Amino acid sequence: MFLRHRDSNDLVEITQLDALFDPCVSQVRGRFHAGEELQDEEAFAKSVLAFPSGEPLPACWRDPNYKR
Repeated sequence: MFLRHRDSNDLVEITQLDALFDPCVSQVRGRFHAGEELQDEEAFAKSVLAFPSGEPLPACWRDPNYKR
């Protein structure tokens, strides 16, 4: 899955989807998808990620108390 990094507007390939969907995890593993070479994997805070359209991630992916 590809998400957009809000600060740089570059695409990030998420390599750890289970952590993305878990609201108790605040960071996910992924790599920038820019340039010709495969980038190194790193940790990204969910707060700096959004869908490529600019829409924020759903609250149920970010906040363990989203139902309140």
